Amino acid sequence: MSAIHSVLTRPLLAACIAAALALAAPAALAQAKIEQQMSAEQFKAAGLDQLSPEQLANLNAWLNRTLDSETSKAVVKAKEETREQVKHENRGFLGSGSKEPVEARMTGPFTGFGRGQTYVLDNGQEWRQDDNANLPGVKLDSPQVRITPSLIGNAWYMAVQGYNTRAKVTRTK
Repeated sequence: MSAIHSVLTRPLLAACIAAALALAAPAALAQAKIEQQMSAEQFKAAGLDQLSPEQLANLNAWLNRTLDSETSKAVVKAKEETREQVKHENRGFLGSGSKEPVEARMTGPFTGFGRGQTYVLDNGQEWRQDDNANLPGVKLDSPQVRITPSLIGNAWYMAVQGYNTRAKVTRTK
């Protein structure tokens, strides 16, 4: 399995497991009647002992429908949030689906662009330069950078704040 495939699928696997657990716990509770979930004292204190068997059955049915509905909504929301988070964290990797720019600081000194150089950012990402763009004579300490996707294709370009030169880069980590 490639490193990129592993990075993209690991969070999705975690999201699927979380969704399965979120569905399993409420479903187990939905099967138990309210009188089985409460102690006799709680049941009486809530006044539920005054309900007829038919009223109690209607209450249990309503609670189960509400629980099922709310659980479904929560699972859909959790899946969408996880999908967006994975998309955001994997920006720059082939197949990430994100076209959102990356804005961060380089860690350490920057002495100009150079083919094959790896740039480490303060957000943990690493990018390697793939073209011959250069920026001679520049000496900056932890400059702000912006990495933007190309309009067409899967190329990404890094620009250092204060300079117009952009280098084509590929995310490696």
